[in-house]
Amino acid sequence: MKQYTFIYCILKKILSIYLSIYLSISIWSYLSISILSISVCSHLSQSASIYLSIYLSIYLSISVSSYLSIYLSLFVSIYLSIYLSIYLSQSVHIYLSIYLSKFVCIYLSIYLSIYLSLFVSIYLSIYLSHFISIYLSIYLSIYLSVYLSIYLSIYLSIYLSLYLSIDLFSPTNNMPKHQCLLTPYIIIDIADTVNILVYKIFSEYFLNFFP
Repeated sequence: MKQYTFIYCILKKILSIYLSIYLSISIWSYLSISILSISVCSHLSQSASIYLSIYLSIYLSISVSSYLSIYLSLFVSIYLSIYLSIYLSQSVHIYLSIYLSKFVCIYLSIYLSIYLSLFVSIYLSIYLSHFISIYLSIYLSIYLSVYLSIYLSIYLSIYLSLYLSIDLFSPTNNMPKHQCLLTPYIIIDIADTVNILVYKIFSEYFLNFFP
């Protein structure tokens, strides 16, 4: 019985020692792990904070720069568009006014020249046609009257001279012989004188009417 108690005591001591060693080892390992985890966490937190700060700074710089670039580009584009629209509107207005004035002047000059030429040609054609018709009618009437008067005067003078010469040289005529011989010459001279006078009168009238 004493042997069993002695063995029990020895085993109890051994178990207590073992348990103490085991617990000490486990506690030490736990503490070491916890300390390591704390140190790792602190280290990771520091590195993570540095990483996050760098990341956030880069991200914010990129986002802010992009935002500012977009904002500035929009602002500059709007400003330039407004400025250029005002400036170009003035220049374009001046250019268009000059161009349109030249175009309108050229167009109006061409149109008016064509219109005036057509109007003048039509008016002159109508006016001149009437004038020429009147002029030609008067001219032809005077020319025909002069021509016919001269022709008729010559024809009448020749007819009278022939008639009188035949009448004077007829056997029934009782005039002296020397008078009968001189009478045709006198008749021809009278006819020539009449023809010359008629021609001079009508030629002077014709020249005075148509200078």
